[in-house]
Amino acid sequence: MENHSELPQENNAGNEPSAETPVIYPPKPPAEEPKSRAQVWLRSISSLALYLAIGYYFFNQNWTLVLVLTGVVVFHELGHFLAMKFYNYTDLGIFFIPLVGAYASGKKREVSQLQSSIILLAGPVPGIAIGMALQLTGQYLTDDPYQLHLLNNISWILVFLNLLNMLPIYPLDGGQLLNRLFLDSSQVISKIFLFLSIGLLVWFALYGMDRPFYPLLVIPVFLLSRLVTDTHYDKLTKKVEDEGFDLNITYEEISDEDYWKIRNILIRNHTSLKDVAEAPPYEYSHKEEQIKTLMQNLLQRTILQDLSLTGKFIIILLWVICFAAPILVGMPLRFF
Repeated sequence: MENHSELPQENNAGNEPSAETPVIYPPKPPAEEPKSRAQVWLRSISSLALYLAIGYYFFNQNWTLVLVLTGVVVFHELGHFLAMKFYNYTDLGIFFIPLVGAYASGKKREVSQLQSSIILLAGPVPGIAIGMALQLTGQYLTDDPYQLHLLNNISWILVFLNLLNMLPIYPLDGGQLLNRLFLDSSQVISKIFLFLSIGLLVWFALYGMDRPFYPLLVIPVFLLSRLVTDTHYDKLTKKVEDEGFDLNITYEEISDEDYWKIRNILIRNHTSLKDVAEAPPYEYSHKEEQIKTLMQNLLQRTILQDLSLTGKFIIILLWVICFAAPILVGMPLRFF
């Protein structure tokens, strides 16, 4: 048979096991090997090179501005990266999106509210603090007018970009923080919040600056695509759980028998798998990698609700201080 290989099986002529014959389920496909550190860093460096090249031409070949902006973005993402490393996230990397920004990525099975909040704040808070420190001490660091002007610009960019990232708009850090603290328990509220964020991002891209900044529309498009995908995953999850399967496990913990049974449910309910035959017979399909990835995406992360009301209040207070502090020291932020 083309594009797939048969696996050993014990079946009757009608492909259904008899009551006396136990079914021998073939092994499920192995889990993906974690990406090597070299692969991750190659992707990071490649995306950084593209980010610099496009930024250079977009900002009229002004290398100083491009390097300052890139330095601020790298410093911000390194905060997230180091916090995730501290909390033992895996597959860590920093990836750059030209004209939009960057993001630090990592994986962890058990997600803590407290750890997530610290990770989200570790990006913008250090940048705001250092930006304010440069603003207040720049005149004591140098007497050179050019250097002082450069320091003031760097401090302004540090504070402005990091405060922008603290806005309560998903997927900015502020929006993710609010979502993690209060909205994860209610999908309806989360989706309303997501739609509001999409609307604000579209408005800001089209009317929030001197001229429309169309590259920013990539984020709302991505969010809409993710919303559609998440809705579909929610329906598939319900189908699988209604059949009595527990998805609060890792892929490695799924037995071979459960793999083939869940696989049949996915084939019946996912349009792109309609051309795949259900088991038995137990055969790997040419779409087996897609099936495995889909199954892995349905597995639920464990979210530890480990923040008390007092803890949430402290984090929100820190969030408010980040916005209030630059105003109190008199920084000229046109953002306000």
